[in-house]
Amino acid sequence: MYAIIATGGKQYKVAEGETIRVEKLGVEAGETVTFDQVLFVGGDDVKVGSPVVEGATVTGTAVKDGKAKKVVVYRYKPKTGYHKKNGHRQAYTEVKIEKINA
Repeated sequence: MYAIIATGGKQYKVAEGETIRVEKLGVEAGETVTFDQVLFVGGDDVKVGSPVVEGATVTGTAVKDGKAKKVVVYRYKPKTGYHKKNGHRQAYTEVKIEKINA
């Protein structure tokens, strides 16, 4: 059984026992996280939401917080001497999916 959830402005395909990285949730490691925006539940009986499946939730446990690899943004305009270098590291929360309640 798998589900498609929406969190942090993105959609993720999850299954029980998987570990996913989502946008930072602001919870401590070891806390339980519940995702209630379930868009699709697949498996033996398929449920499609419009836009969400009623009464379906996905629960997981926060494993750790972290930052992704650095993305370097370099701006350059020729013949003007304009150079600008900037870096960004996106914060994430790693979540282990425990149960899909559909």
